[in-house]
Amino acid sequence: MFLRTFHNRHSISGFTLAELLVSLAILGVIATFTIPKILQAQQSSQKNAITKETMAAVAAAYDIYKAQNPISTATGMDNLVANLNYVQQDTTSIIDHKPGVASADCSTATVKCYKLHNGAILWYSTTAGQFNGTGSGNYLLFLIDPDGVYNNGDASGKAVELFLYTTGRLTSRAIVADDSTRDPVWFSWDD
Repeated sequence: MFLRTFHNRHSISGFTLAELLVSLAILGVIATFTIPKILQAQQSSQKNAITKETMAAVAAAYDIYKAQNPISTATGMDNLVANLNYVQQDTTSIIDHKPGVASADCSTATVKCYKLHNGAILWYSTTAGQFNGTGSGNYLLFLIDPDGVYNNGDASGKAVELFLYTTGRLTSRAIVADDSTRDPVWFSWDD
């Protein structure tokens, strides 16, 4: 009698197996939707940092060149490369350009690509690689592929199109599949 009374007053309640399985199923569904978003945010943040670092390197190379030489109509990316810290010139890679539409080929004779220390590839055309004037509207155009890998045209692979003006200002835009340009999803830069 004493044990029965003690047991009724101090009963220990717990979860049933069914309740535990339902809880685990709910946690699994939440993880299924959350983990990919966390990974995507991490990759976007990394691409953002690499692109900003590359832009800063190009801006610094331009500042160094400008301090030592006058800017002319013939000043171009070839002049800036001497002041750019890169690993090697790349003549074999294919990198992102327009997702789902095209790629940028580093083996083409009219372009140059440079592999940077942060993993990005800097691409520019040698035929259009000069300021062609010294006015504030003249610019150099180049691409940065932050991961330096061609992603076979899928949405995760983009290049950022950058414009370096004679004033030293940098602007950017992403290149997207429908051939329009927009601010990159994973990159922003205040002018």
